[in-house]
Amino acid sequence: MLIAGTVIADPETVIPDGAVVVERETIAAVGDAAALRNAYPDHERREADLVAPGLVGGHVHSVQSLGRGIADDDALLDWLFDAVLPMEAAMDAEATRAAAEIGYLECLESGTTTVVDHLSVNHAEEAFEAAIETGIRARLGKVLMDRDSPEGLLEDTDAALAESEALIEEYHGAADGRVRYAVTPRFAVTCTEVCLRGCRDLADRHEGVTIHTHASENEEEIAAVEADTGRRNVLWLDEVGLTGSDVTLAHCVHTDEREREVLSETDTTVTHCPSSNMKLASGIAPVHDYLDRGITVALGNDGPPCNNTLDPFTEMRQASLLGKVDAGDPTRLPAATVLEMATTNGARAAGFDRLGTLREGQRADVIGLTTDRTRATPVHDPLSHLVYAAHGDDVVFAMVDGEVRYADGEHVGIDADAVRERAARQAERVVEAAGIDTGQS
Repeated sequence: MLIAGTVIADPETVIPDGAVVVERETIAAVGDAAALRNAYPDHERREADLVAPGLVGGHVHSVQSLGRGIADDDALLDWLFDAVLPMEAAMDAEATRAAAEIGYLECLESGTTTVVDHLSVNHAEEAFEAAIETGIRARLGKVLMDRDSPEGLLEDTDAALAESEALIEEYHGAADGRVRYAVTPRFAVTCTEVCLRGCRDLADRHEGVTIHTHASENEEEIAAVEADTGRRNVLWLDEVGLTGSDVTLAHCVHTDEREREVLSETDTTVTHCPSSNMKLASGIAPVHDYLDRGITVALGNDGPPCNNTLDPFTEMRQASLLGKVDAGDPTRLPAATVLEMATTNGARAAGFDRLGTLREGQRADVIGLTTDRTRATPVHDPLSHLVYAAHGDDVVFAMVDGEVRYADGEHVGIDADAVRERAARQAERVVEAAGIDTGQS
């Protein structure tokens, strides 16, 4: 396939009349559209106003998709323990499948082609099957919770680790390597030391398996961990083995000097979730300082109950604007830096190589956007438009591994209307079963 348009190949390279040539799952060529049409005359043609790398959701909760809007305007731990966790505990296999499907479809149709997905304790296999079916690229894992957790989510430590290992053996490397496993303890508050150390051991015993958890999102969470362990959150995770080049920590809003040194020294990736952090008033992550120290910072939406969207363009815009306010400097976190966070840094968080730019030899994860919008007139700077003005509903196609998964408002091979109907039905049932008051009569 030859995809023509204004090509944003990477944060530094824009080709005004460009094209990307895809052969099987790989990008074969990128350059001038006229030259490539001559060189590849028999390739299927597709056009878009803007052509860009598929974006990476460096921290999402697909299975929370059924809870969009159930706990708005609540504090983090109330939000979590009074609404989100009860909802997850009430979800059976059918609900989990519907939640993951609707989450992945939302990602694909808004330009996210890769997710780092923190699932739930139960029925994780349903999300793996949904990832395989929808065609999204995914690094995901079953959540582990073996202390201070609601009924229905609290697990025996050994059983939780054993189930995780069984899922690794079943799904790690599925769909020709497009679906991979991350060991995902929820966070230090709900995991014993034995569980956390067991997560490190599990990842070490399986090649290519990574670790993904939450850290230092909220001051109350940090105080709870310190009271229990005598360590600040990141230092405790470091002690039990949950830092390193194979680890992605979501949030890291409140870290001290020593914790930042540890993140840098251990080459741990941080995923910044600006919309979630603002909505829950968790604070402003020190992204400038992380980047200045050489720490890899990706971007994530977090979950629909605390965002309430999985649109990656919203997250890019929010990250840049929040970073400028935090620094008191409008030159900080420019568009190029933010796009890098959403692409190549996200690829690092997801643990995929050859991903995040449109270059020869890269994996063919490509998105196309329209600029046929009032707010897209004029487009003086395509990179600026992508970060500051584009929306997820501008996406007209999304390709993963050379396969078009979404095009012209339709999901390829998926009955999206049926998925939406199932998700709406399951959401109503689960919220009622969990006893959550949504404020609706």
